[in-house]
Amino acid sequence: MEECIFCKIINGELPSFKVYEDEKVFAFEDINPISQGHTLIIPKRHVENLWEIPEEDLAAVHFASKKIIRAIKDALNPVGVACLQLNGRGVNQVVMHYHLHLIPRASDEPQLPVSSWELKPGDMKEIQQIAEKIVAAIK
Repeated sequence: MEECIFCKIINGELPSFKVYEDEKVFAFEDINPISQGHTLIIPKRHVENLWEIPEEDLAAVHFASKKIIRAIKDALNPVGVACLQLNGRGVNQVVMHYHLHLIPRASDEPQLPVSSWELKPGDMKEIQQIAEKIVAAIK
């Protein structure tokens, strides 16, 4: 895709701090990091989101994430790593090319808002109805 910043990075048209590459995947450091070691893993094939990504590319991204998260653990010794993937502008996906964030957290850093929320009991009947709708829509 001509205007996709991630495609330009893959093609070498824009610089990046690459940490991993194979035939299907490219991984690099986020230039607007939430924390040190914030890494993005992307498929080389341009797809916007989880709805579009072919299964083999999705698997490749997640196999690579396991290698990279081990390296992050060895190199940075975080207390945890958040794995974040957004789908669509409604949840603040900014670059419309599928990407998985690996966000290491140090013990002195605040919790990520997306990984910390108040637990409130839900309406069990409503939860059941939603689950049934989803089950019926699975193809």
